[in-house]
Amino acid sequence: MGVDPGTNFTGYGIVEVVNRKPRCVTMGWIDLSKFDDPYLKLRHIFERVSGIIDAYKPTQVAFESPFFGENVQSMLKLGRAQGVAMAAALTKGVPVAEYAPRKVKISVTGNGSATKEQVATMLKNILKLELLPKKLDATDGLAVAMCHYYESCGVIPKSTGKGWSEFVKNNPDRIKK
Repeated sequence: MGVDPGTNFTGYGIVEVVNRKPRCVTMGWIDLSKFDDPYLKLRHIFERVSGIIDAYKPTQVAFESPFFGENVQSMLKLGRAQGVAMAAALTKGVPVAEYAPRKVKISVTGNGSATKEQVATMLKNILKLELLPKKLDATDGLAVAMCHYYESCGVIPKSTGKGWSEFVKNNPDRIKK
């Protein structure tokens, strides 16, 4: 299960993997826009994530980490949303993982600056989805689930931090002179 925490909409998606082939089980969003009280939003996130876990029984839950921007208050609010969603998974005994937004986008589209629409379109192609949801927060949650799948099964090689120099060294036949 993947979760993209938000303060107005929290997206989620669940993939099932059979014979290394992922398929979308469900995706959706938790609408928080009707709550004025930020603490009621947090309670609602906790309750809904708990309910989704009870209904679908995921074996792991991955989260998109808050984006580090200039607005500290926004970061704090997103961190709280992520924290209560994580607590919901952890109280159910489900292991959690966390991925930076850029890593999620790279894993799905190959582009760390991809738009929500690009992520959604790529997921539609990868998972053979017939329709995309009204709120792309749902596909963002699904993207987190796919990122976790790719990371955990080794589809995306772990970075050693050496970048292009390591690639060139390990792939001399791919370099055009």
